[in-house]
Amino acid sequence: MSSHDRKDSPHPNDKRETRPESRSARERRKQHESDNYDHSLEETFPASDPVSSFVPSKGLN
Repeated sequence: MSSHDRKDSPHPNDKRETRPESRSARERRKQHESDNYDHSLEETFPASDPVSSFVPSKGLN
């Protein structure tokens, strides 16, 4: 797990080597981000949209 966001600039004292992200790694990362976004939106949408009709919460999976 990283201690900073992926898009953060590296610290000047950070000597870790960075490698370009492979196509498959990028696709997996993007899919994971999309899944997280969809899940978060599903959990918060009724509360975040004041004009939406009431949608009962889903049970825990």
